[in-house]
Amino acid sequence: MKELIKEFIESSPQKMITYGEYMELALYHPEEGYYIKERQKIGKEGDFYTSSNVSDVFGKLIGKWYAKKCADLGLPPSVCEIGAGNGRFAKAFIDGWSELNAETLTYYIVEKSPYHRRLQNAELAGLEHAEIVHHDSYAETKMHQGMVFSNELFDAFPVHVVEKNDGVVHEVFVGWEDDHLIEKKVPVSDERIMQFLDEQQFTLAEGQRIEIPLAMEPFIKSITDNLAKGLMMTVDYGYTKEEWMQPSRRQGSLRGYYNHQMHHDILQHPGEMDLTSHVHFDALKTIGEAYGLEFLQKMRQDEFLIAAGILEELAQHHDPNPFSEASKRNRAIRSLILPGGISQSFDVVIQGKDLGESVRKLF
Repeated sequence: MKELIKEFIESSPQKMITYGEYMELALYHPEEGYYIKERQKIGKEGDFYTSSNVSDVFGKLIGKWYAKKCADLGLPPSVCEIGAGNGRFAKAFIDGWSELNAETLTYYIVEKSPYHRRLQNAELAGLEHAEIVHHDSYAETKMHQGMVFSNELFDAFPVHVVEKNDGVVHEVFVGWEDDHLIEKKVPVSDERIMQFLDEQQFTLAEGQRIEIPLAMEPFIKSITDNLAKGLMMTVDYGYTKEEWMQPSRRQGSLRGYYNHQMHHDILQHPGEMDLTSHVHFDALKTIGEAYGLEFLQKMRQDEFLIAAGILEELAQHHDPNPFSEASKRNRAIRSLILPGGISQSFDVVIQGKDLGESVRKLF
């Protein structure tokens, strides 16, 4: 991977590439990219955990929630998950759906990784009550009504990096020198970056670094161009504009994760570690509104799970035997809602298109 990036840098006119280009190569190169390679990434043997790996109740609750709401919203039994990982969320969602709704669910999965498609097919084999359909892009699904869901998707988007030095906003590039990947800083020349900072009303402090998610707008547009009516539910970690401006966050959020260890220097081990940055939640909202997505609600993941009925799941599966499957499940449920648990790091953002007044009551 390092040699591929070196060749890409040396073939570029300026002998350097943006962080966005670096991340695109390191994460999504068709042969050596982190998300494409046949290597376990999620769970104990991987580099990070997701809520779906903590307990299937996460996916089941969202499946039950949509099973209750889709008729009220006038939506068909159709869901599209973008970036479905190992398929565990999809299976749990379908299980939750089928407990409350007898209609056959069409479950589209947008997934480019052949490795992850194989994992998903194995996880979802033999499922009743659902038709599983894989595609490379949302446009290919031709799902014009329904719910679009993603879990930890936007945090893996390639981003540009800027930093303010001596009163000037610089873009941070990646170059090659003395057999190493290095950073190079050049005054910003990409008008899209300055436009983003202006539209989001960011005034950077001296020495402040921040990621610019230029890939967010075309992605949201690709959804709204094809979704005539429906919901978009985004589960991810991120900051509001006010949170980005706090002094503790002035070095940005771009990080790497390798064997469950966080690395600040993401130029090490390209293709071998997960790269991630926090989502700009205000940009997700305003860009969505610009393309016809109404902002409906943003709530912390544990708050969403409680509103969706996770405490009922806890009560229904009570078992005094601490070693029973029910007790193990209850411990997993508690880990999703107790202070300091994984859910307090995530938010659920719900947006809608052409749903009218029917969407005013989500729970």
